Amino acid sequence: MKILKIIFANALRHKLRTTLTILGIAIAVIAFGVLRTVVTVWDSSVDAAAANRLITRQAVSFIFPLPYAYKEKIKNVEGVKEVSFANWFGGVYKDKNNFFTRICVDADTYFDVLPEFIISPEELENFKKERNACVIGQEIAVQYNLKLGDQMVLEGDIFPGQWEFVVRGIYKPKNKNTDDTQMLFHWDYINERMKAEAPLRAGSVGWYIVQIENPNDAAEVSEKIDALFKNSSAETKTETEKAFTQGFVAASSAIITAMNFMSFVIIGIIMLVLANTMIMAARERTREYAVLKTLGFSAFHIIGLILGESLVIALIGGGIGIALTYPIVAGFEQAMPKGFFPFFYIEPITTILALSAAIIIGILASIFPIQRALKTNIVDGFRFVG
Repeated sequence: MKILKIIFANALRHKLRTTLTILGIAIAVIAFGVLRTVVTVWDSSVDAAAANRLITRQAVSFIFPLPYAYKEKIKNVEGVKEVSFANWFGGVYKDKNNFFTRICVDADTYFDVLPEFIISPEELENFKKERNACVIGQEIAVQYNLKLGDQMVLEGDIFPGQWEFVVRGIYKPKNKNTDDTQMLFHWDYINERMKAEAPLRAGSVGWYIVQIENPNDAAEVSEKIDALFKNSSAETKTETEKAFTQGFVAASSAIITAMNFMSFVIIGIIMLVLANTMIMAARERTREYAVLKTLGFSAFHIIGLILGESLVIALIGGGIGIALTYPIVAGFEQAMPKGFFPFFYIEPITTILALSAAIIIGILASIFPIQRALKTNIVDGFRFVG
């Protein structure tokens, strides 16, 4: 107990320096936690992909459409259970800053192939019956205070003009990493207007969502689908939903890699901050360590004093940083447009890494001061002036 009192007394001897060190560690831990959260949440979008779903898109690029006529041909491929499709709509809801996913879908099949979007049978039936009906995620409903029967008016960009929709359903996410920030409406509604206003754009869809009987047959079914449209004017590329999602993530891989790298650079910064404090403290206490050696204190006691002080400072700073990371991430989630990060939460591994880093850094930062204290003999210690 006496050793612990000495450790805490030493740690608080220079209150301003210790406070600034703890503050620096806390800020670094917060930065680490936020960056790691962004990286893990970004990667978790891949984990949300279903093993029994394939995505069929235009072989040249995702931005090019596919003919609606492909649907039945794909459905007749052996191993295919159900086929749905979707098309990116874009548009603006009230303000350009209100970003969230807005897509037109095959109302009859979309919720069958994506069971993670939970909607009541009554609401789903009402959605299917009304051509200009839409279904929104519960997060969108909360954010914009929307309820069943409310109108949503979009100003089109990809599909020009004003588009009026009525909210007939609000879906809930099945899992934590299920996106509940989407607005879904009838492809038929969009297509009918395109037939009248832009006939060349009618009858096209963005991508097909293919539900298969056996996930193990994904490669074989993909090859069969693509073989159907080989050498056609719109060849296809079919891949698992996970691979398709990874393609989007890979497009931002440089940014994610940089953020991942920076999160660990911050750990190095923490170590430098704490190591500097411990080196200064050890230098100031050279004569004190000589006195302790004279009184019979062993190397074990001196190691305990220096290591203990380093760990106390590291753990206090790390603990404060971890505690503050949760409200800061929660505030970040509220400030960010929902379409960018539909789900934003701190994974347990992030907290474990931050705490482990604080402990390891506390140990590493004490190594040089311990070596210095142990190597300095009693006579040189008494002679030291610093």
